[in-house]
Amino acid sequence: MSADTGWCEGCQRTIAEITRWSTTTDGDRQAILAAVSERREFLGESGQAFEVRA
Repeated sequence: MSADTGWCEGCQRTIAEITRWSTTTDGDRQAILAAVSERREFLGESGQAFEVRA
């Protein structure tokens, strides 16, 4: 977890998002992935290196 953002450094999700992933709805998963996309865009624009892990 990044101390600066509170996001996982591999998947850019929060602890809460990671915790609920396996039991949440498809709609919520889509919302989480949309947030992750925005976070990755932010990280790229701010020049912060990040690794995308599958």
